[in-house]
Amino acid sequence: MEKILSLLIKEYSMEKYSNPLEKQIGGFHYSTYEIQPIEFIHKNEVPFIEANVIKYVMRHRSKNGVQDIDKAIHYLQLLKQLEYGEHSS
Repeated sequence: MEKILSLLIKEYSMEKYSNPLEKQIGGFHYSTYEIQPIEFIHKNEVPFIEANVIKYVMRHRSKNGVQDIDKAIHYLQLLKQLEYGEHSS
């Protein structure tokens, strides 16, 4: 696994973007924000499930529309079940 990660890091470090926050693969839906969701999530140490909710809510208008809202709702349902033992109906 370490070898794979090392190769990936080396390959990406040779690309034209010296700042990974300036690069986006598969669209532009995050690059238009003054503070990208990943920056907010990282700086605030947001847990995985909550981070996905933020990600999908932030991009729904510029990427997958209602599908991203459904994904955010699904992650909220998972959070409710895993953290509080409550099942959604």
